[in-house]
Amino acid sequence: MKESRDGIRSGRHSKSSSVSSLPLILDIDDFKGEFSFDALFGNLVNDLLPSFQEEETDISEGHSNISGHDGLSNGHMRAPSDAAKFAQGLSDPLFPEVDKILSLFKDSCKELVDLQKQIDGRLNNLKKEVSVQDSKHRKTLAELEKGVDGLFGSFARLDSRISSVGQTAAKIGDHLQSADAQRDTASQTIELIKYLMEFNSSPGDLMELSPLFSDDSRVAEAAKIAQKLRAFAEEDIGRQGIAVPSLMGNATASRGLEVAVSNLQDYCNELENRLLARFDAASQRRELSTMAECAKILSQFNRGTSAMQHYVATRPMFIDVEVMNADTRLVLGDEGSQASPSNVARGLSSLYKEITDTVRKEAATIMAVFPSPNEVMSILVQRVLEQRVTALLDKLLVKPSLVNIPPIEEGGLLLYLRMLAVAYEKTQELARDLRAVGCGDLDVEGLTESLFSSHKDGYPEHEQGSLRQLYQAKMAELRAESQQISESSGTIGRSKGAAVASSHQQISVTVVTEFVRWNEEAITRCTLFSSQPATLAANVKAVFTSLLDQVSQYITEGLERARDSLTEAAALRERFVLGTSVSRRVAAAAASAAEAAAAAGESSFRSFMVAVQRCGSSVAIVQQYFSNSISRLLLPVDGAHAASCEEMATAMSSAESAAYKGLQQCIETVMAEVERLLSAEQKATDYRSPEDGFAPDHRPTNACTRVVAYLSRVLESAFTALEGLNKQAFLTELGNRLHKGLLNHWQKFTFNPSGGLRLKRDITEYGEFVRSFNAPSVDEKFELLGIMANVFIVAPESLSTLFEGTPSIRKDAQRFIELREDYKSAKIAARLSSLWTSSS
Repeated sequence: MKESRDGIRSGRHSKSSSVSSLPLILDIDDFKGEFSFDALFGNLVNDLLPSFQEEETDISEGHSNISGHDGLSNGHMRAPSDAAKFAQGLSDPLFPEVDKILSLFKDSCKELVDLQKQIDGRLNNLKKEVSVQDSKHRKTLAELEKGVDGLFGSFARLDSRISSVGQTAAKIGDHLQSADAQRDTASQTIELIKYLMEFNSSPGDLMELSPLFSDDSRVAEAAKIAQKLRAFAEEDIGRQGIAVPSLMGNATASRGLEVAVSNLQDYCNELENRLLARFDAASQRRELSTMAECAKILSQFNRGTSAMQHYVATRPMFIDVEVMNADTRLVLGDEGSQASPSNVARGLSSLYKEITDTVRKEAATIMAVFPSPNEVMSILVQRVLEQRVTALLDKLLVKPSLVNIPPIEEGGLLLYLRMLAVAYEKTQELARDLRAVGCGDLDVEGLTESLFSSHKDGYPEHEQGSLRQLYQAKMAELRAESQQISESSGTIGRSKGAAVASSHQQISVTVVTEFVRWNEEAITRCTLFSSQPATLAANVKAVFTSLLDQVSQYITEGLERARDSLTEAAALRERFVLGTSVSRRVAAAAASAAEAAAAAGESSFRSFMVAVQRCGSSVAIVQQYFSNSISRLLLPVDGAHAASCEEMATAMSSAESAAYKGLQQCIETVMAEVERLLSAEQKATDYRSPEDGFAPDHRPTNACTRVVAYLSRVLESAFTALEGLNKQAFLTELGNRLHKGLLNHWQKFTFNPSGGLRLKRDITEYGEFVRSFNAPSVDEKFELLGIMANVFIVAPESLSTLFEGTPSIRKDAQRFIELREDYKSAKIAARLSSLWTSSS
């Protein structure tokens, strides 16, 4: 295309003078490939516009050399002579080549129309040719499709023919195979009938048999044929026995086959014994190949059961008496010695390891000899457990009677239970080891469980019996210690000696911890023996109930002993209460005895508080043990956990009742001593001092000081022993009783104003002490007491203003007002009568 365009361009240069008369030369190739209209247009007009090309060249040069030109306001650059050229151009035509270009464009349009017609003609010719070729192509495709369909039909017929031939060949093969099998069967049957006739000759005559049945090198073949003959004969006899014989021939045949069966049985027995003898001889020489050959042949007799059982029965561990005696000595020690669970555990571990090693060695031989080694291993392991292990367990575990329990000095029920746990655990380990070695289809775990079935029957009763026996032995030990201490303190006075003996019979947290330790050990055995959650929960509940009974009985008896000390102290106080008309010497002796009774009461109070504290600690230990160890074992069974919680609350109710009664006695003891101190130390002049001009005494009275000191000293143990709601209830009750006791005590005295101030100081002292009780109701009562004490201080005419804000204490205040020294002289009763009437 480039060459044609160059030709056109050269032609145009040569004919520039006569362009308007000659046609343009355009080629179709100019429009092929990457066609550019700008290039085509340029090729047409470039020859006619040379001046514009030169001008464009000058302009481009001017732009490249911009530094030598002047700049116009619109940014274009021009030379200094542009003005002259511009003036000259105004006189010439602006575009002198326009006519030539128009003529060129018209000729170009004509040639383009001619080219279009040529192209359209070519396109029509191509369309006709394509149509013809497409028609031929479709015809060819139709013929090919018809040929392919015919080819597929030929292939289908060929495939059908091949399938038919294959089926025919398969049928022929089946017939040939069946015929061959029938021929072999017939041949074997003929052979078997010949052998059967030999065995059917005469009863007990095995001398006229074929050489096959006496040749040692063909024992396997003889055994196989003998088993087939025997099976056939027995089947025929069974069939003839079921059907009613109608012909004499059947009866004769049956009798003949019975002879054959008898002879075959004798021959099989003789052959089996011969093989067993050869097997034993090879076993003694450790000829495994011969043993394997004999075992394989013997497997045809009752599936080899006799050979398997014979091999297992002849193992030394089952026939050597010395082996069994050695087992007993290893586990139980020398005869006459007391075996301990730890020694038994070590002995069983050693023995069971030896048994496992022996079985492992036998397993290697069995795998090399027997065609069915799993069955032999099953028989071997079963024999080990049922004979060797059972014989040892029978000597080790003798189940004791719950009626005639072995004495604790000989170990009691606990020794039996510990031995049982050790034996069970070690035997379970043996079962797992034997399972790892191999025991066929034997349920070795179930068999092991059956060895202990008699011991697991009634097991919870033995655990409960053991716990009862241990508890009784511990209580006897504690009583013996207390008795020994009592006898060693024989020179002590009766009351003091009783207090000392009681202190040595105090509740011990160590003892309760020991109860829990016994129970924990029993629960461990329950977990070991009980595989089912329901059974485990039932056993655990029974064993835990025994602990509740033990702890409840122990702490209740301890609290009752502490209460007895309080009761004895109360009896001592009552014994030395005297009347008013006694001699001074008798009164002094009684006061000394009362001091001793008070000391006994204080000691008993402390002892009971210690008992209560230890009782609370013991209950907390049991609750913690239940939460950590028992509850998780009861949760899988619905209702078991709730039932045990209820039993725990019921078991502790007796101890709670004893503690409540004892705390009431403690309050009585404290109040009795407070009343004694008030009666002995309070003087009439404490609250009615003479008006002698001296300054009033603002110290608390001696009785108040003694009472507060006593309460601080004795209640120190209560603050330590009690806690929570128990502490709050006890101190609230004691505070109320102290308030009531002080009111009753002050009713015995007469008060003047200075005595009222002394009373107010006593009330303040008492109030400050009871504030340590943290009992708001008690604090309120003592605050009201302080208010009521003002009735002794104010003038009679001011009494009406004291109770305006607290009308609830008016009744108690009236009782206080009656104790004023001037109650009658100042006619206060009349004043109060009018006051109460007007206020009501």
